[in-house]
Parts: sequence; structure tokens; C-alpha cells
Amino acid sequence: MSTVPQAGGAPVDGVPPLLRAIVDNAALVDEGTRPSMATVVDEHLAARAADAGGLLGSLVVPVSRLSELVAELVKRRPAAPVPVALAVDTGLGGVPKALSLTSSRAALLDPRTVEMPAPHDVDTVWLERVTEFVPEDVVAVVEPRRPDADGSSDWLDGVRRVVDHGCRPKLRCGGGRAGAFPGIPDVAGFVALAVGAGRSFTASIGLQSAVRHTDHVTGFTHHGWLNLLVATLRALAPGAETPVEERIGDALAITDGDALAVELAGVGPDAALRVRALFSSFGSTSVADQGPELTRLGLL
Repeated sequence: MSTVPQAGGAPVDGVPPLLRAIVDNAALVDEGTRPSMATVVDEHLAARAADAGGLLGSLVVPVSRLSELVAELVKRRPAAPVPVALAVDTGLGGVPKALSLTSSRAALLDPRTVEMPAPHDVDTVWLERVTEFVPEDVVAVVEPRRPDADGSSDWLDGVRRVVDHGCRPKLRCGGGRAGAFPGIPDVAGFVALAVGAGRSFTASIGLQSAVRHTDHVTGFTHHGWLNLLVATLRALAPGAETPVEERIGDALAITDGDALAVELAGVGPDAALRVRALFSSFGSTSVADQGPELTRLGLL
């Protein structure tokens, strides 16, 4: 039995508050694949019903496949509406129709966010269009395009415009090529900007494991989502002498999962709320792997 205390207070359904609903199921937006909707729905509902089901947040569904999702859920009639994140792949003009469909199927679907990539020159005019199409009760999540080279001030300027406009910025953490994986300086700059502004953020693609590691097949170094949690925690540390981006960068570089787990185990209820008010969730195409890894680290 683990002797590590539960991070963030007493667990609910086996999952402590610091980790509740932190994993968004991104199987339907996995790059280069088109998985069967029936398979993804069955696996998602099974994961929700499992011991670590409290880890699950939203099912990310492309707007172009929303009708497919509804058809599968009608067959299965889940006990509670499935939280969904609508990934805009049809242009902003398709958002009202998609939200109308989710509204008409409120017993099946609970739309939490509308997520979209931003154009390279994201500006206030485009962000105003986002505001027009996404109602206030749904969170608009915007992913500014990041160049392959780290340290681009233009990219962080785009992130700042997204934050200033009241949208939730999204950080893409990987992909099918080396340049799709941001280095520590870019991730640290992103997190510092969001935390400094008090704006929640989300992360996606590439965070397949809880801890930073190098894939032995591809050679790509993946960021860990527990690293991001610790980075957010350290960014909030009051009165720290070390500059915030340096504190974040140090956390992102950790490859010792046990060390991350020990630091997170010391997080109390209030700190857990503050951290999760900023680091809202991350997208994973392997949600079933998260519970066993956290159990091994003593966090579940």
C-alpha cells in the first residue's frame, strides 16, 4: 500500500481533487488516424466506469464527426451526459450548428469547450469572430501556431493576444516530427504567461506519459503532464527568489517520476484548486494508460 498522501485532499471515487477530470480523451483527433467512432465511444465509457474514471474530463470530438458520436451514444444511452470538447475542423461557421445539436441532445452531451487552431497572424479581428460564434457558457480554447524554432517572440505575442481576449490558450506538445515538440524555453514562456495573467490553459498532443522521457523508437523527447502540474505549482510559489521561468523550466526538466509524485503529494486542498484553475486539462490518445502509471507513482 502506498504511503504517499493524497494530493489536494480527500479523494473522490479514488481520484484526488488535483487530478480530477484532468485527462481529455483525444483519440478522435489522433494525427494520421481515423479511429472507429463505436470503438472510441465504447472505450471512453468503459474508462469512465473504471476505478480511475475520475481522471477523465472531456471527449474531444471533431465537429465533422459530431453526428456520428450522437448516433453511437443514442445506441448506448449513457447514465449521464458525456462532457465533450468540440474540435473545430469545419471552420468557425460550423460552430453554431454543432452547439445546436449538442443542445438538442442534452441528455447525451455536455459541451464544455470549443477548441480551434488560430491563424498564423492571430489578431483581435479574428478573436472577435471567435467570440461571436462561441457563447459565454462554453469556453473558447485557441491554439496559436508555434514555429518549429524555439524562442519565437511572435508566437508568445499570439498567446498573449489570446489570453488578453479572454480565451483559453492551448499548447501543442508534440506531433509526427521533431519540430512539433516545443523545447523547455517555449513551454516555460507559455506557462509563465498564462499563470502571470491568471488565465487557465490546456495542453495537447505529445503528453502520452506523466513524466518527461525520450521515446526509444522515435528519439523524440516528450514532456510529462505531471511535470506541467509541478511547473504550474512552482510558478505560483509566493516570494520565491528564483525567476518564474527558471522555476518552471526546472520542473519541466525532471525525469524522476517519484520526485514529481512526492512534490505533488504535498499539495493541500487550496493549492490544488489554484493549480487546477490554471492547468485545466491535457489531451491524451491513451487515456487507459494514465491510471496505472499514477497508481505506480502512488498518486492514486
